[in-house]
Amino acid sequence: MDSNTENSWKSFGAEVNLEKLQKVAAELILPGRFILRPLSAALELVTRLLAWVLGCSLVRRHFHLMLSGLVLFGPLLSFWVSRYSIFANGNHYLYRKFLRSTWGWTCILTGSFVSLLSFSARRSVSLTLRHLSRIGLAGLLWWGCRRLLTLLEDAAGACYEPLAPAQDAHGSPAPGQPLLLLHENQSKASCLKANMMWRGYEVSQETLVLCLCCLLLVEELSVFGRHLAQERRLHRSPSSPLGALFLLCVVLLIIWMVLLLCVLAYFPAWPSQQLGGALGYLGWRGLYQGWYRLTPSQGSPGLPGEGLFNGRL
Repeated sequence: MDSNTENSWKSFGAEVNLEKLQKVAAELILPGRFILRPLSAALELVTRLLAWVLGCSLVRRHFHLMLSGLVLFGPLLSFWVSRYSIFANGNHYLYRKFLRSTWGWTCILTGSFVSLLSFSARRSVSLTLRHLSRIGLAGLLWWGCRRLLTLLEDAAGACYEPLAPAQDAHGSPAPGQPLLLLHENQSKASCLKANMMWRGYEVSQETLVLCLCCLLLVEELSVFGRHLAQERRLHRSPSSPLGALFLLCVVLLIIWMVLLLCVLAYFPAWPSQQLGGALGYLGWRGLYQGWYRLTPSQGSPGLPGEGLFNGRL
């Protein structure tokens, strides 16, 4: 068999193999479409329902009251929860992966959602950056509160080193032997790093950041329903990445609520947790109910959705 004949047979075999692959792919794609269509419809229904719930005026006006009630009365659940539950372990996966990086998760997902929503609504980079600056200002507020609280805790607390009690000839502790030795000029971080005991007044930074992030998420996600209504008026289908980001932010909000409830129920610390919740509420109040309601000429980035769903920028 010459080389031309051999090459023709190889090309013929390649064409046959490609035809078979195309037929197999078509057979696989056809049932996949029937499966994806109801899933896509269900996902769109859930997205619209959640957008309506978060955009409801009743939820927006009274969510902070529900959160305040949770912070105030959540520690009472410690009388009913089991100390043998997996959530009573401070090294649980949720605490290690989410609670210690609460603001990081909130900043990444909420910032992505705000950026994509603003740009898809107006295609304006300056307007997108203006709305995104709300997340940056909230981050600066959280950083400032954390630094201030750390300084106050270091100034109001003291570090103690546990001592082994001296024993008499019979092996019993000697009476009057001190059990703790005071260490001055020690910060809380260095004290705990040295496996010593810190005693003093403190404010729960975990409760503060969880409350602040929950209130921020509700404010930023509440405008998604207006975006869907605008897309429907313009006879356009909503962006799939934007819908996916919205659902991820809703899931994150649920996780923060569950973590807040677990922290209050399994690790009650009154009144430090209530003070942390109060500071988180005041931070949200000062930003979203105060500064963000001012005009852009006064240095305000504006409220969520401002300039996105009307003719003004």
